[in-house]
Amino acid sequence: MSGEALHVRGRVLVGPEDVRDELWVVGGRVSFERPAGLREVRTLHGWALPGLVDAHCHVGLDAHGPVDDATSEKQALTDRDAGALLLRDAGSPSDTRWVDDRDDLPRIIRAGRHIARTRRYIRNYAHEIEPGDLAAYVRAEARRGDGWVKLVGDWIDRGSGDLEPCWPRWALDEAIAAAHAEGARVTAHCFSENSLADLVGAGIDCIEHATGLTGETIPLFAERGVAIVPTLVNIGTFPGIADRGEAKFPAYAAHIRELHRRRYATVAAAYEAGLPVFTGTDAGGSLPHGLVAQEVAELVRAGLPPVAALSAATWGAREWLGRPGLTEGAPADLVVYGSDPRADVRVLADPLAVVLRGAVVA
Repeated sequence: MSGEALHVRGRVLVGPEDVRDELWVVGGRVSFERPAGLREVRTLHGWALPGLVDAHCHVGLDAHGPVDDATSEKQALTDRDAGALLLRDAGSPSDTRWVDDRDDLPRIIRAGRHIARTRRYIRNYAHEIEPGDLAAYVRAEARRGDGWVKLVGDWIDRGSGDLEPCWPRWALDEAIAAAHAEGARVTAHCFSENSLADLVGAGIDCIEHATGLTGETIPLFAERGVAIVPTLVNIGTFPGIADRGEAKFPAYAAHIRELHRRRYATVAAAYEAGLPVFTGTDAGGSLPHGLVAQEVAELVRAGLPPVAALSAATWGAREWLGRPGLTEGAPADLVVYGSDPRADVRVLADPLAVVLRGAVVA
């Protein structure tokens, strides 16, 4: 999809401090100089950002497991129309490679399928294995994915009735080393406090949710540059989860209520300590797609400055994932808004135009 020739006028937010008055799109690529020989050009007026990033979602997955291609397509289109044009799929049992052949769908960076301990995760989601097999499964998913592998770092343990780590340290050492040898980074689902130190010590690259960060583990993350994707729109569902689990697992219910209570303070402390923070919604499990604007607003509520919250979904996130923003010759993936999102991030919920691969798609 090369799209029509476009002229974006107003303010182009190439970076947090790099603001241009206009850009051109020809042949699906960005240019900051008017190309010669243009005759018919469509003009878009407003504030332009690089296509938004949802760094934790699940295309091809719903609350019960894998979905068909038609449902996956609807999920991807919902994200696209919300301005999320780059998705890091943080674990899916579905094969969504066919999306790569569709010029009208967002780009997806896949982490393969979740890898969990036996009977320690949501049914039909993950490879469920024992520690001795972890490194082999990680190596396989590193080859299947797009430079990421997703572990389930902790989950409810029926013996203790609360969140507990899933893996011994030796298994994590072997598995993360195997992923790195394949050129892949590793992330892990973690709610609780007691799973984090071993993961960081073993060389983890990112933690999803990270509600269990404390004054002891935040410095370890900062020292090693471990990123977090807080998924605050998902953490907002914790009280309902606690209510449903109260009768059978009261300790677990009390624990996740406490994690929810301090969620904003946890993210604020992580950001203030210098941890890289990125935007992710956890859409595709129990949550719908298209929530990236809500997640950016949640990061601001947690205490991130608006520009930092925007970077978590645009400039910084794209750099972290190794994908270009609005640079000369880059693919023209951008979103246009009616006012300055740096002044009020809530404008992200109402895009005027979504441009994907140089074509106005929404």
